[in-house]
Amino acid sequence: MVEESENHSKSQDLAEERTDWAEDRTILANERTLAGWLRTGMACVAIALGLKAVFSAVEPEWLAKAAATLFVLISLLIYWGAWANARRVYARLDAHSAQPASKFHLRLVVGCLTLGSVACCVVLWLV
Repeated sequence: MVEESENHSKSQDLAEERTDWAEDRTILANERTLAGWLRTGMACVAIALGLKAVFSAVEPEWLAKAAATLFVLISLLIYWGAWANARRVYARLDAHSAQPASKFHLRLVVGCLTLGSVACCVVLWLV
């Protein structure tokens, strides 16, 4: 009876350890997913700059600027949507052995990308 109890305790400890590892992997996968979405947002800003460069001779000029602005706005939606999804995952899971990036650091990155994208949009309209 004692041996059964010890075996059950060991298997339960092993199951908890596996669950902890799975949570760590999920948190790290969440960071990679966030990074992928942020790259997609930056690609939208690059498309905006490319549209402005390629279609700068288009008349009326505001049309090329409006199209570029649309891609900048899409990038902002991507940044903040990805951050909202990442926050939901962080709220549900706890890190055990993994050292994930701090929520402050990720928020700072999203904020800086937002400011950079808005600055690009402003420059597009001023050029």
